[in-house]
Amino acid sequence: MDSYSCIIIEDEPLALERTKSFVDKIPFLNLCGTFENALDGLAYLKANKVDLLFLDINMDELSGIELLESSKIESQVIITTAYQEYAIKGYELNVTDYLLKPFTFDRFLKAVNKAQENTIQPLPSTQQDFIFVKTENRLVKIDLSDILFIEGMRDYRRIHTLNKKIMTLQNFSELEQIIPSNLVCRVHKSYMVGINKIESIERMRIKIANQIIPISETYKELFFKMINNRI
Repeated sequence: MDSYSCIIIEDEPLALERTKSFVDKIPFLNLCGTFENALDGLAYLKANKVDLLFLDINMDELSGIELLESSKIESQVIITTAYQEYAIKGYELNVTDYLLKPFTFDRFLKAVNKAQENTIQPLPSTQQDFIFVKTENRLVKIDLSDILFIEGMRDYRRIHTLNKKIMTLQNFSELEQIIPSNLVCRVHKSYMVGINKIESIERMRIKIANQIIPISETYKELFFKMINNRI
C-alpha cells in the first residue's frame, strides 16, 4: 500500500498525543509534522503537499473553520473536535470526516479509510438505471430516476414514484443493497429519498413533492456529505 502523508494541527497536548498515537498505528500513514496553531500549519501546507490533514477547530489566533474558509486546502481534511455544533459547517466546507472527541481508534481508522478512498479514481460507471421489487406475487420494474422517496409503513415499504406507488415487503436493508446510494439515499429509519427529486432542505427536513421528510441524527452525516459533493 502506498504511503499516505499527513499532518496534525492541534493545540491541546493530550489530544495531539492521542491523535499521533493513532496515526502511528496505521502503517500506510506517514506523519510529516504536528503544529500547535493553525498559522504554523498553514505555512507548512503552502510549502508542502500532504494527502491528509487532521484539524482541530477551537484554536487561538485562527480557528480550524477560519483556516478552511480563508485558504485553499488541497488535502483531505478530517476535523477533530469536542464540539458537535460545527458539524454541518464542516461539511459545507467539504471536509472528509468529522470526529468528535474522544473518538475511538476504530472510528479514526474509518475516517482515514474514507479519505484514502476519496483519492482513488473511480472506475467508469456500469450502474443500471432500474430495479425489480417484489410486490404481492409479482416483480415490478421501477426506473430509479422516477423514485421520489421510500416510506416505511410497519411491515411494508411504500415506494413513491412519479407515476405510481408500490407496496413491497422488502425491508430497507434489502432495498439499500439494490439501489445505488448516490441516487436514493437513506435519511431516516423510515425514509429513503431520491437525491435528484429534493426540492429544498431546511432545519433537518427535506421537501419532496409536497412531502416533508425528516433527517435523523443517524443518517445526517452521510446525507450532507453526499449533498455537498454535488454542490
